[in-house]
Amino acid sequence: MVVKGLQAGWGTCSRTVLFDYIPYALVCWNNLIVSGSYSNIIILDATTGTHTSTLSGHTDFVISFAFSSDGASLVSGSQDKTVRLWDIQTGGVIRIFYGHTEWVASVSISSDQTTIASGSNDGTIRLWKVQTGECSCVADEHNGWIQSVQFSPKNPQRLISVSSNGTAQWWDTNGHRVGPAHGCSSATHSSDGTHFVLWSGGGNGTVQNYDSGVIIAKIQAPGSTIHCCCFSPNKKYVAGAGDNTIYIWDITSSDPHPIKTFVGHAQDVTSIVFSSTLISSSRDRSIRFWQIDPSFTNMGTADSESKPLVSASITFISVQAKDHIAISSDEAGLVRAWDISTGLCKASTQTSVRPPNWRDAQLIGGGFLLVWCTSKEIYIWDTKKGGQPKRVVPRSNFSTAIVRISGDGSKFFLLDSEYIQALSTQTGGVVGKVKLQGKPFGDLIIDGLRVWIDHKHSTPEGWDFGAPGSSPIRLSNKLLPSPWLDFIHTTLPSRVKNKATGKEIFQFPRRYGRFTKARCNGQYLIVGYKSGELLILDFGQMFPQ
Repeated sequence: MVVKGLQAGWGTCSRTVLFDYIPYALVCWNNLIVSGSYSNIIILDATTGTHTSTLSGHTDFVISFAFSSDGASLVSGSQDKTVRLWDIQTGGVIRIFYGHTEWVASVSISSDQTTIASGSNDGTIRLWKVQTGECSCVADEHNGWIQSVQFSPKNPQRLISVSSNGTAQWWDTNGHRVGPAHGCSSATHSSDGTHFVLWSGGGNGTVQNYDSGVIIAKIQAPGSTIHCCCFSPNKKYVAGAGDNTIYIWDITSSDPHPIKTFVGHAQDVTSIVFSSTLISSSRDRSIRFWQIDPSFTNMGTADSESKPLVSASITFISVQAKDHIAISSDEAGLVRAWDISTGLCKASTQTSVRPPNWRDAQLIGGGFLLVWCTSKEIYIWDTKKGGQPKRVVPRSNFSTAIVRISGDGSKFFLLDSEYIQALSTQTGGVVGKVKLQGKPFGDLIIDGLRVWIDHKHSTPEGWDFGAPGSSPIRLSNKLLPSPWLDFIHTTLPSRVKNKATGKEIFQFPRRYGRFTKARCNGQYLIVGYKSGELLILDFGQMFPQ
């Protein structure tokens, strides 16, 4: 199960993976991303977001990770007060380190792979010998619990720690302080160890050269305290997260202000890493993969004029099975077409902000055909032709509650409490009308020029509006384009039943409950959320037509 991202383009989310628990930390090695899901360690493909394997053994939340310099081993720290060393290839535990009396907040392994450092809520930093598992040193001179420990990638004898009292301190592997303490809320090295950045309160960051201590850049996050940070592989950019927002700075610029802002997480970001893209985890129980502009990947110049896009609650979904396209419309009036197989946005356009049932969209001939109602009028807009939306008919002629466009774009349908009416998208004239036998319940289901409507206390009705020169033809219920599904929200987790058979066919994990809209075409079930995410479930041939 994968939740596909809602936006494409630099600074937008291309893919989202959801967890039942908060993924506190991320660590990256080549094409692997590691995160935690309760007591398990989840390994993901950094390109696709696919779950590739699980490491099990901890007995409480796993909240910190570090790869060895060759990527063969992984160190983890947990609320179960232990540190574990794992073999990535086999998934087995190499060694378990005992000694902390509170949960382990941060771990790091030296570049020569001889020493592991761990920082804990018990206020101590412990250094462990990899070969024997022995604790060689305990440093407890910080005032507060240890937020992070990091070995220098350049110098395996040097590490830096950050405490909850707002100070950073350098140490040697004998547990001796090196140099003075710094006022600091977080600290991060570049991957090669040549640079590091120290963040103080108020979102002020200082980027320095590791050897000389020379200040390379001073950067500031607008109104945020940065609590996690990373360098791009080429060391030209620094990414930092404050609350639920991610900022990127070009530290080679003479004026290193944020050149890009990534918005989309619903709660605080807990960790960010660079791989082939920028990846973030959050307290909203998701990991997001953010699109990076090719110029960024190729170390080119960033577009400082780009503006962030914010996802709004998904209020309408249409599935176009023949083209494997899903169309979503949110409460802000933004309409998007998604490639179901990749989760990437193929096209988008902005409409007026109106109640969601009063607008619809279809992807026709490479452009959007949009129909929406204001309080007084009905408008049609073909984005491929350009120009302005055209008023086709006064809405006072209709008491419509739902608007839907035919599959070929030649007609659109208006549903009220008594009738379904078909209007021409060219002229706005009525070209078909049927009277309902019962009170409509739910949405109109559109397949080409065939239309179905469900009823709360009777069988569904369907008509073919495509027969030339005649009235709409009533359809048999056997020709329904997709199964009629019941979504049961009375208890969590939410469940899906086949309405015809009464058989339960799917149970949502708790994180996927309380969606806003859903649509099924017989293979794909597309579900929209208030967070602006789409969940795409592939049921294969479970429902033969």
